[in-house]
Amino acid sequence: MSHFKKFVATILVGVAALISQFAFGQPKVAFLLVAILGGIVALSMVKEMIATLKSGRYGVDILAITAIVATLAVGQYWASLMILIMLTGGDSLEDYASQEASRELRHLLNQAPQQAHRIAGKELQDVTLDQVKIGDRLLVKPQEIVPVDGLVVAGASEVDESSLTGEAKPVAKEHGDEVMSGSVNGAVALEIKVSKLAQDSQYQTIVKLVKESQAKPAHFVRLADRYAVPFTILAYLIGGIAWFVTKDPVRFAQVLVVASPCPLILAAPIALIAGMSRSSRKGMIVKTGTTIEKMATLKTVAFDKTGTITAGTLAVEAVIPEGPFEEEELLALAAGAEESSTHILARSLVQYGKSKVTLHHFEEVKEVVGQGIETNYQGKVLKIGSAAFAGVPKVGTGTAIYLSWGDQSVGRITFKDQIRPEAAATIAKLRSLGTDQVMMITGDQAAVADQIAQNAGITTVHANCLPQDKLMILKNVPANERPLMMVGDGVNDAPALAIADVGVAMGARGSSAASESAAAVVLKDDLSCVADGVQVAQETMKIAKQSVLIGLFCCVVLMMIAAFGVIPTLLGAILQEVVDTLSILIFEKYGHTTSE
Repeated sequence: MSHFKKFVATILVGVAALISQFAFGQPKVAFLLVAILGGIVALSMVKEMIATLKSGRYGVDILAITAIVATLAVGQYWASLMILIMLTGGDSLEDYASQEASRELRHLLNQAPQQAHRIAGKELQDVTLDQVKIGDRLLVKPQEIVPVDGLVVAGASEVDESSLTGEAKPVAKEHGDEVMSGSVNGAVALEIKVSKLAQDSQYQTIVKLVKESQAKPAHFVRLADRYAVPFTILAYLIGGIAWFVTKDPVRFAQVLVVASPCPLILAAPIALIAGMSRSSRKGMIVKTGTTIEKMATLKTVAFDKTGTITAGTLAVEAVIPEGPFEEEELLALAAGAEESSTHILARSLVQYGKSKVTLHHFEEVKEVVGQGIETNYQGKVLKIGSAAFAGVPKVGTGTAIYLSWGDQSVGRITFKDQIRPEAAATIAKLRSLGTDQVMMITGDQAAVADQIAQNAGITTVHANCLPQDKLMILKNVPANERPLMMVGDGVNDAPALAIADVGVAMGARGSSAASESAAAVVLKDDLSCVADGVQVAQETMKIAKQSVLIGLFCCVVLMMIAAFGVIPTLLGAILQEVVDTLSILIFEKYGHTTSE
């Protein structure tokens, strides 16, 4: 039975008990109803408590169970009912928050490749991925996600592998080249021969790693758990002494009633949910209250590069003329010729060119997919593209397009991955909030990664990393440098986001697999939301601790009074709800004055 159903059942039983005693004068029936309900709930809590202990955690369940049993044993069934309402209501509240997060997860998972276009003779069949066999020939249409790993047997296109490898530049694919599932085809259809089954392909391998990582979460002691053990021992000690001195078991029950840890069971979750709401207004959706707790004590943050520290788009770095053309004329020729191309570098070049010069207009332009543009200028062939296509020597290891006019090299235009303008400030703010270690983990080349990291203020860099490599790096972070946050956006980041203590996905333009595996999702295309979310978490936990400690202090005072028999059990249960309300109001009063 779900916690919400238990809560509804508790309310219904309570109403039935009230009617039985006060409408029909049947207190025994009322007692029986509450006793049966209390027994069922207590048994279910015992099962949950055992499962909690097996997972390496501990909580306040034992104290609540004892309070239910004790109040029933001495005939104080109305006090028992109050405790049951409090427990089932608190569990229902936590379940609600979890269900909201799960709904988003299920929606995001639906974005994974589900079908493939299989070529059967002259027919094209749409089949599910589990029907695809090794050796089958598939058609990957323009802008479609490659469904399984394979080899190109017909066609030539450029494939976007950035979500898998971290490399922002599209990769040219032609006959005999390997393509990976999860990559996105360019402007031309490709015919591929299947080399791996769906479950063995790159995308599904990453999904498998995500599931494995989620199944082995890192141990973490929650706020409520840290206070639960000493509070429980103190409650038993006070109640036991009161029972021993007075020889009256009712006194023990009276102490446990006011000791039922409402500030831990209700006040703390409500405070965390309020913090989750405040975080969402800052642009970050936090899926669980436990994530808030972890974010408040971060010691290490790891960032992906492409699409996270950088904007994920290549921008013009320099226009380098050679020969007869000046810089402005070379830019006008190159951007003018590329104006009709859909290539990612072409779009960036045209945008940059329009902001600097008047573009040259060409009547006829021929595009060779994956290689470059060819046209005529003043009676000579003008080629713009790769060094091999232009027929000129390649310079350096960076991303560039080359220009040749006739048989002469006339220059090149270099590109760089554009760092987010807010990246450096975000890193600096995280350090000011107490984060000791900041690193970058990327699948991109070391030279590119080092330059980006330097500009962002990151000193530790891991480059040329596959998804498995990212997992190993995070797993090897020592316990004294945790909790660990990983921030990424691509499919290749999903396993790392799942295994990190706190995984944060850049969800505005990132992959759905990354958002699904993450504990938090940044909805704005703004990296500063990460630092803002950490600040909100710290402020939330500060106020939550204050609320819980004040509530527990009130509980201890009430326990001391109850030990002398001053507080009847029912009144004690009511007072406990007053303490709970007080704790919540303290958070509501002071919690909303920060981070706004």
